[in-house]
Amino acid sequence: MLRKLAGLVATLSATSFVIFGAAYAAPGDPVTFLAGGKENLTPAYLAQIRAQYHLDDPFLVQYLRWLGDAVTGDLGRSLQYNDQVADLLAARLPTTLGLVAYAAVLFTVFGVALGVLAAVRGGRTDSAVVAGTTFATSVPPFVVATALISLFGVQLGWFPVAGGGSLWHLTLPAVTLALGALAIVSRVTRQAMVEQRGLDHVTVARASGLAERSIVLRHVFRGALGPIVTMCGLVTAGMLAGTVTIETAFGLSGIGSLLVGAINTHDFPVTQAVLLLMVAAYIAVTTVVELVQPVIDPRARRRA
Repeated sequence: MLRKLAGLVATLSATSFVIFGAAYAAPGDPVTFLAGGKENLTPAYLAQIRAQYHLDDPFLVQYLRWLGDAVTGDLGRSLQYNDQVADLLAARLPTTLGLVAYAAVLFTVFGVALGVLAAVRGGRTDSAVVAGTTFATSVPPFVVATALISLFGVQLGWFPVAGGGSLWHLTLPAVTLALGALAIVSRVTRQAMVEQRGLDHVTVARASGLAERSIVLRHVFRGALGPIVTMCGLVTAGMLAGTVTIETAFGLSGIGSLLVGAINTHDFPVTQAVLLLMVAAYIAVTTVVELVQPVIDPRARRRA
């Protein structure tokens, strides 16, 4: 545990350095936004603003100050909204987390079900699932979003097409976000199930006269659960960054749309905070998956 904790701290520290350095090297001077876009700014006034916000300090000093404040929960003040970045994240994070959770339920339930169906039935069912998942992964999310909005939002009027944070509002965005992940999870489930069906203990169980349903649930699916859980966790962790396109397309006020607005307006404190949050969430989810893996699969515990 100490080794894992040290690795997490080192990864977050390196990531924070890269994020701060990228924003520091990005084109555009934050002094212009801090000055309120005024014209004919005197060099003395610009120097005063730089000194006030410590922008004239060396890069390493600025980074250490920002990192120290971030550790204590102070993520700075937004240049665009003139509000604390932590408050902006707290207001928008529930929408993004709700969207990711909704999409995770969809792709886990339907992805695993399709993978199991393809592995057990085989034949035309397997071919149909493989063809459908291949098509799903080849369609970009913004195309899926446009199609769903046009069909279910505009023509049929079944779902709202913009705004809101209720479950009904999040249905179309969650389906859009889950579609590509569903294809990945179904493929992994199918492959893991096929591999497990060919193992000796499954052959022995079948030869002993156990019902096929019991063999699939107790031996095949249970043995394939490790790779399935791992992939579901990895896909869920990466979804936080994938909400950028979805939230923009559906007009949701989440951290994805906040990041887009911050990048467009050179709002460096918000950009840095959102990126750091996405990386921290990814690391946290993957760590949980890694800790759960030995509980699901005793073979992983023996390897550890």
